[in-house]
Amino acid sequence: MLAKLGLLACLACAAAVPMPAPDDGSAMDVELVLAVDISQSMDEEEFALQRAGYVEALRHPDFINAVRSGRNGRIALAYFEWAGVVRDDGVIAWQIIDGEASANAFADRLEARPFRSFRGTSISSALGFGAGLLERTGFSAPRRVIDISGDGPNNIGLPVAEIRDATIAKGIVINGLPILIRPSPSVSRLDRYYADCVTGGAGSFVLPIYAASEFSTAIRRKLIQEVSGLTDARPMHIDDTAPVDCLLGERLRRRFSDPYFPELDR
Repeated sequence: MLAKLGLLACLACAAAVPMPAPDDGSAMDVELVLAVDISQSMDEEEFALQRAGYVEALRHPDFINAVRSGRNGRIALAYFEWAGVVRDDGVIAWQIIDGEASANAFADRLEARPFRSFRGTSISSALGFGAGLLERTGFSAPRRVIDISGDGPNNIGLPVAEIRDATIAKGIVINGLPILIRPSPSVSRLDRYYADCVTGGAGSFVLPIYAASEFSTAIRRKLIQEVSGLTDARPMHIDDTAPVDCLLGERLRRRFSDPYFPELDR
């Protein structure tokens, strides 16, 4: 476990960018990081739907009511985009959300961002970066959550299961939003991959998106559940109990780039 914590610390430090945050110990109901996939496997329609889903969810009265219904009536929210790496211009810094005005202000900042994409899918780097953001805040909250979306398995960086375990060991909950609108035939069980290899912690959940029409509702439902701290609902049920290979993405990438290199196939 110490080795895993060391891996997480190194990864978070390597990926970190300066992030202003209050240092007065302000009490929040939850510190929530939104980690959004912008890898090149996402097409323009998926980008647009994903962006609109987050913007609409942040502005929706049900989300705002969920925030205001908490013990402190406010949450801390940060956002970043990731692919093979996390770039410093892909981060929206911590902001306190305590009502309609602050929620709309965050949504406005998100809506104004340009669409762009990068190569690679490093879920492990995204988790390490998100954990680093949570470790460096000055807020006080009983719950710390990373909410990560994606349409493919980890294929760059450290093994995702190791970083997932190290993140959970810090008391951080990881929830997943796997996007299966146009699933790759080589990765047919991405929802199960997220459940087995990416998410974890008390009350964690996976909420897959199977159709474009589900984006807005799914994202709003997910944010409300995270803000409300609900732990009794698990939106995904999978009948297939066969284990998932948490190095699936690395194996596929290796075979594509060098089919004669056997290291990951042992």
